[in-house]
Amino acid sequence: MTGQGWELVGAPNARDLGGLVGADGRRVRVGQLIRTPALGRLTDEDLPVLAKLGPACVVDLRDASEIAVAPEDRFAGEPRVVRLPVHDAEHPVFTYVSAVLLGHDLDAYAELARQGTAGAMAAIYRWFVTGESARVGFAEAVRLASRPENLPLLYHCSAGKDRTGWLTVILLTALGVDEAAIRADYLRNNELTDSLRAVIVEAMRRRNPELDVDAVLPVLEVRAEYLDAGYAEVRRVHGSFDAYLRDGLGLTDPDLRALRAQLLE
Repeated sequence: MTGQGWELVGAPNARDLGGLVGADGRRVRVGQLIRTPALGRLTDEDLPVLAKLGPACVVDLRDASEIAVAPEDRFAGEPRVVRLPVHDAEHPVFTYVSAVLLGHDLDAYAELARQGTAGAMAAIYRWFVTGESARVGFAEAVRLASRPENLPLLYHCSAGKDRTGWLTVILLTALGVDEAAIRADYLRNNELTDSLRAVIVEAMRRRNPELDVDAVLPVLEVRAEYLDAGYAEVRRVHGSFDAYLRDGLGLTDPDLRALRAQLLE
């Protein structure tokens, strides 16, 4: 269990961001912001749980090429689905993560392994700050979260840890949650997906006894160094996170006030 009164068997790192302390000591409202991985692996038992969560809007951060090869998302009810692809074909890590999750052959990624996948992951987080589709997608997701007709809002990428993780950083920072609490939520992914990660690695090892586990683990985990790379890029480019929200993402004072009005108790 995640400690929140519900869990999704097919999405073990799904969680509600409610309860975290934001601006002026006001807490993030429970049941309004839900982060998950892609919903294609939800079980039949998960669907009544999802129905109870009742998302009005589902934001999918995957590219069409990722969606095409993944199991189709399973929904309860008919939420509005908004696709905001945060993806760069020049970054092989995106397709590598999908290949790992879907059990595809990894021979094409030998060069990425040689470069060091942990370094490639940190580069992705820097790109989250400066990449065009990242800035557009993350900004629009924040605007969606600020409108009552879209709440509860559920958002996901493929694994629910990197793009989903950075969007969570943006949302929680905009809501005034302190960095230590944001970091703790980000790093929770590893404990929540521990058994799933072991299953994936074992399945990969059976297919390829020569598997370099050290090259695969960095894309299955979240690491403080990835988050640090994103924060450092924010400071390098914009000077502060507040300037990144306004100048990098183009969020206005009314956008940010609306977000807090909707999502803080």
